[in-house]
Amino acid sequence: MRIVAVVQARMGSSRLPAKILLDLGGKTALERCLTRVSRISDVAEVVLATTDLPMDDVTENVARRLGYRVFRGSETDVLSRYVGALREAKADILVRCTSDCPLLDPEVSSLVVRKLVASQSSPSPLDYVSNTLTRRLPRGLDTEAVTAPALERAARESVDVREREHVTMPVYRNPDRYKCDTALPEGLPDLQQHRWTLDTLDDYRFLFHLYEALGSRAEDAGWQETLAVVEENPWLLALNAHVEQAET
Repeated sequence: MRIVAVVQARMGSSRLPAKILLDLGGKTALERCLTRVSRISDVAEVVLATTDLPMDDVTENVARRLGYRVFRGSETDVLSRYVGALREAKADILVRCTSDCPLLDPEVSSLVVRKLVASQSSPSPLDYVSNTLTRRLPRGLDTEAVTAPALERAARESVDVREREHVTMPVYRNPDRYKCDTALPEGLPDLQQHRWTLDTLDDYRFLFHLYEALGSRAEDAGWQETLAVVEENPWLLALNAHVEQAET
């Protein structure tokens, strides 16, 4: 069973253009994200899925220099972009992450992958597992895993523009057609009020200073260590607490 992680990224972010190239502790936000995604258990390959617009020549070049495969496709039909990446990489299971997660925790993400993989040998295998169906984690640790047949089916059947943009929406919004479940760390407190994602300038201010506070630990810090630093420095929370999440 070949497991491939696909990370969507583009230069033309509406709220913070070129955010993937912003510096976080000496490396770009994109590199921070890709490195963490590459550490998810059992992932055979990480693919960057960007748009076919000329501005994303930069995105492709950056990812290739870091050693990652790149797939380019539609800017707006992100579902078709993911399916194209899935086919090219010959994935049986696709792990979906986004480039606005430079603090993604590989251990947390691995729980999602393991649950979907383990279910495949059961009498009633799952089609989709995520840590977002029940929101308890901070924004920025989001991970989804979906089987190739389920995503292919969604791409064939979905004609809704929002579903094409949000990729897995036609799967998790149709539990009568797809078997979906959640995977979260045991004993996880409710942390949904935290924003560890990169979507606005104030998010970047938060992440920049958080990376400074983490120092040499930033490369490997998991959610517990990151939370401890945030709680030790409550002024960090004020930097982006007011930011409203973009519609998903």
